[in-house]
Amino acid sequence: MAKLKQLITVGLLLLLWACSAQNPISKQEVSEQPVTKQSTTSKSLGDLAGLETDYSAHWLTPDILLSKQAAKRAKLISSSSGRIDDTSEFDQQFELSPIATPEWVAQQYPHLAEFSAYQVIVPSDKLHSLLKDQLAMVSLDDSGSPVHLAYLQTANLLDQLFTAGADDADEFAEFGAVIKSDLTQFSLWAPTARSVKVRLFNQDKAPIESGIVNLTLNKKTGIWQGLTSHAPQGTYYLYQVQLYHPASKSIETLRVTDPYSHSLSTNSAYSQVVDLASAQTQPSDWHNQLIAELKSPEELVLYELHIRDFSANDNSLSEPTAAGKYAAFSENSSDGIMHLKALRKAGLNTIHLLPTFDLSTINEQPNEVILLSEKINIICSKLPQFSLCPEPQWANQTLATYLSSLDPLSADAQAVVEQIRTLDAYNWGYDPFHFSVPEGSYANDPDGIARIIEFRTMIQRLHELGFRVVMDVVYNHTYAAGLNNKSVFDKIVPNYYYRLNPVSGSIERSTCCENTATEQAMMAKLMTDSLVMWAKHYKIDGFRFDLMGHQPKSVMLAAREAVRQVDLDTYFYGEGWNFGEVANNTRFIQATQAEMAGSEIGTYTDRLRDAVRGGSSFVSGDEIRIGQGIGNGLLFIPNELHTEQNQQASLDEFMLSMDQIRVGLTGNLADYFLQNAQGEWVKGKDINYGGAPTGYALDPADTINYVSKHDNQTLWDNNQYRIANEVSTEDRVRMQILSLGFPIMAQGIPFIHMGSELLRSKSFLRDSYDFGDWFNKVDFSKQSNNYHVGLPPAEKDQANWDVIKRLLSNNEGRDEVTSEHIQHASDVFMDLLSIRTGSPLFSLNSAEQIIRQLYFNNTGPQQQKGLIVMGIDDPNDLDPKVEQIMVIFNTTAQTQMFAYPDAKSYHLHPIQQQGADPIVKNAKANDTGFTVPALTLAIFIQ
Repeated sequence: MAKLKQLITVGLLLLLWACSAQNPISKQEVSEQPVTKQSTTSKSLGDLAGLETDYSAHWLTPDILLSKQAAKRAKLISSSSGRIDDTSEFDQQFELSPIATPEWVAQQYPHLAEFSAYQVIVPSDKLHSLLKDQLAMVSLDDSGSPVHLAYLQTANLLDQLFTAGADDADEFAEFGAVIKSDLTQFSLWAPTARSVKVRLFNQDKAPIESGIVNLTLNKKTGIWQGLTSHAPQGTYYLYQVQLYHPASKSIETLRVTDPYSHSLSTNSAYSQVVDLASAQTQPSDWHNQLIAELKSPEELVLYELHIRDFSANDNSLSEPTAAGKYAAFSENSSDGIMHLKALRKAGLNTIHLLPTFDLSTINEQPNEVILLSEKINIICSKLPQFSLCPEPQWANQTLATYLSSLDPLSADAQAVVEQIRTLDAYNWGYDPFHFSVPEGSYANDPDGIARIIEFRTMIQRLHELGFRVVMDVVYNHTYAAGLNNKSVFDKIVPNYYYRLNPVSGSIERSTCCENTATEQAMMAKLMTDSLVMWAKHYKIDGFRFDLMGHQPKSVMLAAREAVRQVDLDTYFYGEGWNFGEVANNTRFIQATQAEMAGSEIGTYTDRLRDAVRGGSSFVSGDEIRIGQGIGNGLLFIPNELHTEQNQQASLDEFMLSMDQIRVGLTGNLADYFLQNAQGEWVKGKDINYGGAPTGYALDPADTINYVSKHDNQTLWDNNQYRIANEVSTEDRVRMQILSLGFPIMAQGIPFIHMGSELLRSKSFLRDSYDFGDWFNKVDFSKQSNNYHVGLPPAEKDQANWDVIKRLLSNNEGRDEVTSEHIQHASDVFMDLLSIRTGSPLFSLNSAEQIIRQLYFNNTGPQQQKGLIVMGIDDPNDLDPKVEQIMVIFNTTAQTQMFAYPDAKSYHLHPIQQQGADPIVKNAKANDTGFTVPALTLAIFIQ
């Protein structure tokens, strides 16, 4: 009976598919012939080859086209061979009539508002086939001669045709390879393709018998589909797509992986059929794992962790093969795991994983990458031109040993790192290849389903340790486009998934790489479907979005709503920076800091960061205000500023930074009232931040507070640039912890860069994204902070080398720490973290609560400089142990007493009384006020 039911199910699926496809399944290879036109008579408008050309024509709707060119006469022409500019010949032509630009253009496409509009009249039966051709607009002069050729951008028209309805492509739920009983259904959106096939491969990546599935186009949706019984779970596959491609201006037949891949072969050469709900893809007891719950997003404490950094340098691993891998999180007592356990005990509750989807630039074959632990002779077998290969005395030494022998004041170490950079196992991961598959280089077995199980095991282990898990996602760009061998989207629907310059047609690269266009419906859908997949099938608890400001606010809100359908308490946050071709809402309302206010989608605040770190993170060379101490705990007027005017300017800047910090402590609220340094009562949004408002948030969940993350110099390295040379090592350590104290004690959500509590250094490297384990090491055994291990790589920091050498000389070792310093910093940090997470008063969950309960003393023009005094009331008894909290930051080099008549009713927080910092224990609360030692964060409770 069961077998009969199965046969009936299979039969019904085949019948349904055949009806919708209107063609039977074909397993035979068919000839690759271009689409035939109703009229293919070659026509000519004269010589088009010598014309000025661009991509400034935009086909928006079936009857509206916009162009940068204002012409009295114009034609739309098409070529099925893609040779308009070669031969001046084309297959079809259609008149374009100038019209007034419709009002809706400025609303929907503001960047095209000044373009000229034309009416297009194309028979509806020709429209879909026309989009498979090379298309251009020819502007004509009064005599009918061509004067300009503009190739067409058609992404918006594709959206109009295939996503504007109620049941078309963007409602389709099962893209990719979907197993249905004994059959596998393949579905690919490729409306401009002329034919699409699926080629099937076995475990050895060899073609299998009956391994070609011809897909059939649904003209309403633009989706190609087919069913086969020859692709069970584990089968590898590629799409074969025939289309006109603007990169080559010719008809191409391309083999490409699936943009909806859920599993991949090693190095992502093939997609793999997989059912993520299958037990074959899951570690044991996967569905029974417990996930920590939070009452509100404001309770989150985020710890940014790079998977390789976490364990690549950990000599305590029981399994050495786990170094730098997912498997390192399955250890029980490694140095890294013990540190995570200590952080969890102190209240840290969420691990933020730097990108761990499929990446482009790390070789996933473990025997082909170069590691610091390898001997030089092994490295030479992989890289014969390596500079140490002719040096036999180093042949049996490891690369790490050699690098340790070099003069750290020299550029020798960075030169070696540069040589091996393209062959090492390192990258941050902001180089997307496939969005919905775990990265293979972190797996011991990167081929197919094995990497899925290893990734899931890591997630399960982090949940077992009591952490929630956030995944860093990068939907705003990909590593490659066009016909590049690591291009995917652009080989399927060329010029659709990427944001093109409105005139040149080139892909915008303001992010770093090929900017995707999430304003297009199917790119937005792909992102949303991917997010839902990670939440549903991998139990990811939240998402951090790289360069979120390059995406529409509406898309972010819709994506979060979709994820909430499978995970109600998910949390979204990201980089809300406002720049590039989309800046100032040029193309759409962006997901930037100001626009996301009130949404409870968090954005990083650079306001608090810069006020604490001492200026912009992007300066270099002599622009860095070396040895001034501003923003790093010391009110230090540099000797070279001799004039009274310059000293006053420096003081004014310092006072402004204090006000910016106060706003940051409120959760960066726009509407929080406080007294500024001039004595005026203003709102947070009225305090200046480089011409923008300091306060922009409307809810504390809008704000991610941080002073260090993977970008730019680490907090330790940044501080060494700016701290006055004569400051002692011990005070430098105190300044590090004091700096971390600001996001820890602020309303909103604190964000901690892994190792910053261990004084982590990257030897001044400001952008370590691809510079290997040597500069990115983290030592959880707390023996070293990786400072002064060589001048940082020339590509990023050569302009800073002279400054660094001068600084190291002037500091005379006061910037170098011992294991005791690192342990002390870690312990004091844990105390502060325990205080924050021990009271709900530090995670108030509405702007109204913060405005009502949080206040500042010591403000205005007569304030004691360098002293921030923040109080928090508890009128609603949120914390039964506390009536009021007084948080005092003394950012100066002297003990300060703040007069406060009611201070005698307070006492130093018990955790600090019994904690790791002996100096804070000297803080007093008595009849006269609060006394706080130099460079100290003291918390008093009533």
